[in-house]
Amino acid sequence: MFGSEKLKSIKHAFKKWEKTTLHQGLSSFPERRDRFITTSSEEINRLYTPLDIAEMDYLSDLGLPGEYPYTRGVHPTLHRGRMWTMRMFSGFGTAQETNQRFKYLLDQGQTGLSVAFDLPTLMGYDTDAPEAEGEFGKCGVAISSLKDMEILLADIPLDVVSTSMTINSPAAVIWAMYIAAAEKRGVRPDQLRGTTQNDILKEYIAQKEYIFPPEPSMRLVIDTIEYGTENLPLWNTVSISGYHIREAGSTAAQELAFTLVDGLEYVRWTVERGLDIDSFASRLSFFFNAHNDFFEEIGKYRAARRIWAQEMRHTFGAQNPRSWLLRFHTQTAGVSLTAQQPEINIVRVAVQALAAVLGGTQSLHTNSMDEALALPSEHAVTIALRTQQIIAEESGVANTIDPLGGSFYVEQMTNRLEAQTREYFRKIDDLGGVLPAIEMGFFQREIQEAAYRYQREIDTDERHIIGVNAYKDQEPISIPLLEMDPEGYRRQLSRLEELRRTRDNGAVGQALDNLRIACQGTENTMPYILDAVRTYATLGEIIDVMREVFGTFQEPSWL
Repeated sequence: MFGSEKLKSIKHAFKKWEKTTLHQGLSSFPERRDRFITTSSEEINRLYTPLDIAEMDYLSDLGLPGEYPYTRGVHPTLHRGRMWTMRMFSGFGTAQETNQRFKYLLDQGQTGLSVAFDLPTLMGYDTDAPEAEGEFGKCGVAISSLKDMEILLADIPLDVVSTSMTINSPAAVIWAMYIAAAEKRGVRPDQLRGTTQNDILKEYIAQKEYIFPPEPSMRLVIDTIEYGTENLPLWNTVSISGYHIREAGSTAAQELAFTLVDGLEYVRWTVERGLDIDSFASRLSFFFNAHNDFFEEIGKYRAARRIWAQEMRHTFGAQNPRSWLLRFHTQTAGVSLTAQQPEINIVRVAVQALAAVLGGTQSLHTNSMDEALALPSEHAVTIALRTQQIIAEESGVANTIDPLGGSFYVEQMTNRLEAQTREYFRKIDDLGGVLPAIEMGFFQREIQEAAYRYQREIDTDERHIIGVNAYKDQEPISIPLLEMDPEGYRRQLSRLEELRRTRDNGAVGQALDNLRIACQGTENTMPYILDAVRTYATLGEIIDVMREVFGTFQEPSWL
């Protein structure tokens, strides 16, 4: 972006500055520490200049918003044209309690729903299964059948509000329940807007909420992509999620690389299924973390757009520019929240949310200050939502597009993260691809080493966490915490018992038998899952059929 003569003069001026102005300044005001690092433990230079981005070409590397390679944003007007979706992640206890929280948040100005499910639901168990004991409603809402889904979505305008669902191994079943519940309300599948997380690869890599082995799990993901392409054109059938990779302890570069390589793997499998890339690529979305290092996070989002556009256009030959777009949701970093001095989490969340907005996010969840202690209270979640609204309406950062574009530091950060990501691509390719790399433990070890290094930096005081190893406070915690309905579990068990007693159990058995045959063959399983859901077969009953056919996965002992 600068001519060679200009760069020479800048280099000369920089060296002179180091010997004179900087030298004099350091003698009077020494720097606070010998080494400055990002959240990912990357060294930060004292100063960034055009010399750090000397090889960049404006049009090919940055471009203009809404144009390839989308470094500066996927939309030409970004937040000047349409504000990001404020989508607070919500779910606890019973479907009734979560439905009330949804309505409250919509009344407070939230513009999309995001459903958290409890651990039994995430692992494919009904609430009354022995394996589910003690976990009801603790990390999300319990959904065991279509009846629960109907209660969860009661009075929500499903043809207007978009819904994101954080569910993975049983994603096809929960999505089928959503589709069936909408149908019963007269809302057609082609009217539904939303996202199913449905990213099983990152479960093996980081979060560990898998059920089946990788290959049948990938088949189920591709079944949903194919079914959605044909029947739900407004639905994002996979949200490729780096969030949980980062929460497990990865660096920003690892989050970026592992997320994108997972996305590319879904594309390969879907193309091999026989779908044209331009028929489905525009409905893939992404989900990233917003961690503490403001500029590193912004660089990560910008690099993500550029890499994905290049891969879709050149590696996979997508012709439709919409297939080149990386659209993403962001959630502030849960792992950064502290139980100590929980009120200061509000500040952390505000900084992280600001990075997401300046990085060009399409959708945002802001964590609540109390989440290191409990599920969010109504008071805490309101403050978290108001944080987004203040950024949107008072800060001015949404009034121009990519305001940090051209920053020598941000552009260098973007380039560095892209280079590190492509190096990871090379390593994973050398191992034979994503599934072999998972089986060898490559991803898992990389994340473990990064998490260990980060914790060592805290333990040795190289990294300060306010309230934890700096500015500690012994005052007792005084914020109000969420209290769930103590009778909710009993009511959930009663509803399940009544459901099994009053439904047509012959129809349930026939639907489950048909699903078993489909799982044993090669047909798309989604129509059979939908048939079973419509008979009010429970989540556990459907997943048990799949366990019987596909088996279950155990992580190798080398970890």
